[in-house]
Amino acid sequence: MADLTAAAAISVFRDERAAVLATLIRYVGDFQIAEDAVQDAFEAALAAWRRDGIPDNPAAWITVTARRRAIDRLRRDQSIADRAERLAAMQLLNRPAEVPMDEAGPIGDDRLRLIFTCCHPALDMPARVALTLRTLGGLTTGEIARAFLVAEPTMGKRIVRAKRKIADARIPYRVPAGEDLPDRVRSVLQVVYLIFNEGYSATEGDLLVRAELCDEAIRLGRLVCELMPDDAEARGLLALMLLHDARRTARVDVNGGFVALPAQHRPGWDHDRIREGLSALQHALRSGRPREYQIQAAIAALHLRAADGDVADWAQIAELYEALGRLDPSPVVKLNQATAVGFAHGGDAGLKLLEPLLTDPVLQRYQPLHAAHAELLKRAGNVTAAARAYEQAIALSANGVERAELERRLDALTAR
Repeated sequence: MADLTAAAAISVFRDERAAVLATLIRYVGDFQIAEDAVQDAFEAALAAWRRDGIPDNPAAWITVTARRRAIDRLRRDQSIADRAERLAAMQLLNRPAEVPMDEAGPIGDDRLRLIFTCCHPALDMPARVALTLRTLGGLTTGEIARAFLVAEPTMGKRIVRAKRKIADARIPYRVPAGEDLPDRVRSVLQVVYLIFNEGYSATEGDLLVRAELCDEAIRLGRLVCELMPDDAEARGLLALMLLHDARRTARVDVNGGFVALPAQHRPGWDHDRIREGLSALQHALRSGRPREYQIQAAIAALHLRAADGDVADWAQIAELYEALGRLDPSPVVKLNQATAVGFAHGGDAGLKLLEPLLTDPVLQRYQPLHAAHAELLKRAGNVTAAARAYEQAIALSANGVERAELERRLDALTAR
């Protein structure tokens, strides 16, 4: 019974935490008090449900208990200047029938406000990522610290500073309107994608994939789509993450070694995720104005649809990267375009596009640039230069799985 109770509490915590927390933050006006109240409620659930059994509506039980614990904390905290006003708001929340419609708002609105608050441009990007994972993802400070390879106290301070900045700068807890909305939506999607990217190709360590970060990013992506169903780029990002993540287990072998796309065991791909991703992409493209994430998702779909990775439609992929470059003329997009051109039209054609990037100071220590350079030089038949490029890529690689794969490719090249 204890195990069932704990499992039920964990399930409700996972499903309802962000919604309950978002509403509490709106009324309490304080991240920490709201977080502590939600944590109190789940601890109370474990004790009460073991004694009395699991209630018919566990989510409602948690919500009501969290509200009461927040009121208790507000009553005890004499340091809050507007404590009386906050208590009045919380007491009103306990009588929802009396809350004016323009003040109550659905829980979905509160979660949307929370997403935009966590991803406010006044916070630097590491703080946005950490706060999003803490409040919306429900990850502990230790889990976030381990995922991003920093000390737990360092991550804890980062989260505390972010909350303090929101309070001190009086960052509004709302969805931006009008001309501010597009930039803020881009910031939200950027945070979610950054979380996914760190999970999909871990920067450092001995694992290629950090599954928990991929899962969190996809969960957040689904939440954003649920809350902003008409945003095509949100759908595009969800499609992109799902189509990439569908290959997660096939990207490494039983020993944890890297498996390139052409050699992956395709029956082992997650075909449910592929179907969901393709459906999200089709939904996104109905807008008729494809943007960055939609184009990247279309590229991922072309890779998945190819019968074999070596016969993917590289010419079309190169054209899509060219279109992406018009929207996002970044060096990384140009690098991906050069690689696709090299696969489509030969190493020399790809090198013509890639070589100007070798002098870009932004990319000097970017390992994928040197790995792609090596691959294109190999395709052009310049084995000696390819070996030097592989050595540069190996020296810059902080991920053990990627480094081992680059060493294998170098050994295969020099053994010819």
